[in-house]
Amino acid sequence: MKTDTYARVLFAGPDLNQGSFAELLRRQLVEHLGIAVLDDLCDTSTGHDELWTRLRSCLEAGELPLLLVDLDPLGGSQQLDWLRDQLKTLAGERAAQVFVCAGNAEDAAALTELIQRPERHLGCVEVPQLPQSHAWSCIPPHQYRVLLCNGPRCTRRGALPLWKMLREQLKAAGKLECAGGVHLTRTQCQFPCDQGPTLSVYPPGAWYQVRSEADVQRLVQEQFVEGREVAELIMRG
Repeated sequence: MKTDTYARVLFAGPDLNQGSFAELLRRQLVEHLGIAVLDDLCDTSTGHDELWTRLRSCLEAGELPLLLVDLDPLGGSQQLDWLRDQLKTLAGERAAQVFVCAGNAEDAAALTELIQRPERHLGCVEVPQLPQSHAWSCIPPHQYRVLLCNGPRCTRRGALPLWKMLREQLKAAGKLECAGGVHLTRTQCQFPCDQGPTLSVYPPGAWYQVRSEADVQRLVQEQFVEGREVAELIMRG
């Protein structure tokens, strides 16, 4: 898409092409930004090759200035600086005309406003020096490995907002990716679908049915803070 400020605006992030999350996001983006926005979504679920290819195409076509909106909910500051560094290398002498910002894919109205505010966008020339070892290249410290299903049937049962709430609750409890804490990962279908949303915890290898915010709060407090299984939420074979 184009704006008064940018010749091209691209959006990059996971789950932009398929699934319930993508369907809802696309509908909201079209409502706020028009149908042309769908041509500027780059799904990074399996890597960034599609994004790099699209960026090279924009640079070759002279579609500058260019803004890349990072929609990865797990991105954070280091990833944003990494993107800026990659774009600086790709753009070369034209790096001064390439910009990056991080947006919330769940709020299309706020995303629309963000795009129109260049003072909130970051350039790709003066990029902070990146650490030699990125956090995403290391195994996060943790005691529990938690796998929350985001397959199609669990997604229809509300798995995505429950996953986001689980991250928030774990962070608030001081149990997210730390010693004695939880490493949380979304997965595709785990089965059994008719008992979902499905969440599995290793150790002890327990499979939970988590269907509400109350279930999430109880799981965090009892399983991860107090260290005991929540018997009422355990799935039965």
